[in-house]
Amino acid sequence: MKILIADDDFVSRNLLHSILLPHGTCDMATNGKEALTAFEEALEHGVPYDLICLDIEMPEMCGRDTMKWIRELEESMAVPMEKRVKIILITVARDLENVKAAKEFQCTDYILKPIEKKRLLDKIAGLKDL
Repeated sequence: MKILIADDDFVSRNLLHSILLPHGTCDMATNGKEALTAFEEALEHGVPYDLICLDIEMPEMCGRDTMKWIRELEESMAVPMEKRVKIILITVARDLENVKAAKEFQCTDYILKPIEKKRLLDKIAGLKDL
């Protein structure tokens, strides 16, 4: 599984990396613009991400806007729905309204901070086609 971790918080990013590394290759981004660039490059090179763990609150470009651009890029490149990247939003409880709004951009799931290893791995196990 090819994974992109996008979170501006160093501790969260490294925690996600340590949890997910045994399950695939992990790239990291510190903001939404870096995440979008990494996603575009992977898609253009024919090695798209299977999963993106995307923080909602980030500098440069928030997770919600990043997800919107990712879905628009997939649409413009005619990526079939079943092949589109799975996106798990990472958020704090006060962002639940953002999570609800993000569903319109086809967010796959979300998880609350602080990140719990078992909960994250259960969500990933529940994703199909990975």
